[in-house]
Amino acid sequence: MTPAGSGTVAGETDKTDGSVEALRQSALLKAGALQNAILTSANFSIIATDEKGIIQLFNTGAELMLGYPAAEVVNRISPSDIHDPQEVMARAHALSLELGTLITPGFQALAFKASRGIEDQYELTYICKDGSRFPAIVSITALRDNDGAIIGYLLIGTDNSARKTAESKLNDAMAAAESANRAKTDFLSSMSHELRTPLNAILGFAQLMETGTPPPTVTQKRNLDQILKAGWYLLELINEILDLALIESGRVTLSREPVSLAEVMLECRTMIEPQAQKRGIVMTFPQFETPLFLNADRTRLKQVLINLLYNAIKYNKQGGTVTVDCKPGADDKVRISIIDTGAGLAPEQLAHLFQPFNRLGRQTGPEEGTGIGLVVTKRLVELMGGAIGVDSAAGAGSTFWVELLHVDAPRLVFRAADSAVSARTVIPGSHRRTVLYVEDNPANLELVEQLISRHPDLHLLSAADGNLGVEFARAYLPDVILMDINLPGISGIEAMEILAADPATAHIPIIALSANAVTRDIEKALEAGFFNYLTKPIKVNEFMEALHLALEYSKKASARAAGKEKT
Repeated sequence: MTPAGSGTVAGETDKTDGSVEALRQSALLKAGALQNAILTSANFSIIATDEKGIIQLFNTGAELMLGYPAAEVVNRISPSDIHDPQEVMARAHALSLELGTLITPGFQALAFKASRGIEDQYELTYICKDGSRFPAIVSITALRDNDGAIIGYLLIGTDNSARKTAESKLNDAMAAAESANRAKTDFLSSMSHELRTPLNAILGFAQLMETGTPPPTVTQKRNLDQILKAGWYLLELINEILDLALIESGRVTLSREPVSLAEVMLECRTMIEPQAQKRGIVMTFPQFETPLFLNADRTRLKQVLINLLYNAIKYNKQGGTVTVDCKPGADDKVRISIIDTGAGLAPEQLAHLFQPFNRLGRQTGPEEGTGIGLVVTKRLVELMGGAIGVDSAAGAGSTFWVELLHVDAPRLVFRAADSAVSARTVIPGSHRRTVLYVEDNPANLELVEQLISRHPDLHLLSAADGNLGVEFARAYLPDVILMDINLPGISGIEAMEILAADPATAHIPIIALSANAVTRDIEKALEAGFFNYLTKPIKVNEFMEALHLALEYSKKASARAAGKEKT
């Protein structure tokens, strides 16, 4: 007799076995359905090859993309036969260089990484049956048996045309934007030159009248002061607009390196303290017991500090104070704070502080300004990897701070000898020295003529274009050449290069004297070989100092040349 309940147990076992088999069959059906869905996908080309690279499977997506029926390619061709042959050759060449051995162009070159167990993905161009082409992204995977031997390769590809089109449009847009930026910068450079040229005459002749003989009357002196004040203000406006435009267009270049804060601070103090003394403002600067170096562009750091110091004086009260403080900040940075005792700023003013041309309601006040300086300062600080901010309250003064990264001192710090030479009214010399000025603007020429005429030991020659300037230099061998950049015929840079290449004139120092004040123009000229570069409008003392240094250099160069001839 069968034990009670034994039939039930056996029935349950049968049911379990049936359920497992049903699940297995369902899984197989699902796997088959999944495989069929993949192979019939119209969005991806799926190509399988044998170990030799001959196509064994060509799915619906591949047929739709490439236009070949599967029957025309299976067991007949390799995937490399439907790729751009130049790309196949380039890939084989790259592999040959990488491995140091010759790789034959073909499918094996395409599947090289996959054969070594590395899934490879690359961009290539598919060639359709009708000869048309389209870009694709293809991944290649090696197919292996249970023993790990390669039995074929699987290539899954997708049409990359939409992405390539989008990239092309983006690149075109970026190129157009870059071209627009270049055009804007070139326009600003040109406009700067056009504005500086007449301004040079205004400021130059005003300075001549101010220091001429007989001296101006009291009324004339007052009028000249107004002309010079307005002229220098206009020059400041031109410079700041140009600076801001270059920064905004991304064309300003910075040279970030370890910069001694003590040295830069001393230079700023020398320049700005006389302004404070005129208004009875007491300035306090930090004492640096140990050298402190910041990661910054030296020229731009100096520009930032001078702008903030000048504002602290300009918007301070009569007899106030300006305190400069340096303390360690967060993340290995140094915070430089400039604290004034001025009127301070209300919250609504702080909200608009760094907006271009916004003077925060001070347009009608006694202090002149452009509303651009702080914007330029903020951009420059950020370009140097730093941060800028302000703490202020109405009636309680303001604290402007800048944070820059602290760095170690350079291993070798060379201190140039103090070679500063005070401005001279007469350039010493035992005989008349010759200066050639190549300039096509009569007003600029007349200004320099009057400056040179004050020095009886100097003789001025002039040429109105670049070609004539080269001829005069070769004929008269002047001691120094002053060269405008924008000249008729050939440019000042071209003329300078011709003279530098001529052994007879190569020793003559050439000073660029130009209204081009864009940083890249100045750098280009100095790299080309100019001895110095002065921008118009001319500052008389600066001009005479540069001329004196060039004459001294010329004298030594001539002496060396004479010594070589004797030997």
